[in-house]
Amino acid sequence: MALTAYRAAVPLLRIPFSLFLMPIFWFGLSALREPFSWGRAVTVFLILHLLVYPASNGYNSFYDRDEDSIGGLKTPPKVTPQLLHLVYLFDALALTGALLLGWLFALLVLIYLLISKAYSYEGIRLKKYPLLSTAVVVVFQGAFTFLLAQVGVGATAGQLTEKTNLLLALVSTLFLCGSYPLTQIYQHQEDTRRGDRTLSLRLSLIFLVATGPVVALFARWVWLAWRNPALANFEWTMRMNKVSSLCLSAAFIAMLVLSR
Repeated sequence: MALTAYRAAVPLLRIPFSLFLMPIFWFGLSALREPFSWGRAVTVFLILHLLVYPASNGYNSFYDRDEDSIGGLKTPPKVTPQLLHLVYLFDALALTGALLLGWLFALLVLIYLLISKAYSYEGIRLKKYPLLSTAVVVVFQGAFTFLLAQVGVGATAGQLTEKTNLLLALVSTLFLCGSYPLTQIYQHQEDTRRGDRTLSLRLSLIFLVATGPVVALFARWVWLAWRNPALANFEWTMRMNKVSSLCLSAAFIAMLVLSR
């Protein structure tokens, strides 16, 4: 009976979904100019994608208790105490494996695990703060993981702190900053039910209003220019720039005010 309960909880670890985070790992390795150990790289990959990320996913599921679709699961099973047991087991295995690669890598893995729990834990729940939660996710799943992977494969301090490498780490965070809100679109109803005001939820409302005039004006311009190519001119271009600038500025000002 106990084994069945644990088996039923495994899907909530969402191990296949963890593979969606692979690009940052490969990006980090591709940025290294010096040779590294592929044996260590495989070990780091397994620790991150089969232990660390699933543990974070499971912990998030335990406190979210989603009833609708979540990342990697269209119909999530009911949350049980066994899920939390699995999370702690995966945490322990991840840290044990990380220690085999070095204390610094293990420390960074521990920091990642703690931050991911602060994101979901009801006593802290970073997720309910739209800007802070987004910053935490894009930094730790972006630049932090980028450098974490490099530390795991044995990169030197010089390689890690080299200017180009740090800029690429920043780029990895910017990648996520652009895509992360999109991954939460189908969770708006669940987030609203829990009282989590995610950035995605706010953007969906603010940008729908702010970009409406831009889309309408652009559509009208395309229609007119299709019939009269002479209207693809300076005046219309400047009008588009003016409207889009004012609307986007209004959107960001609204976000600034609402985040206070």
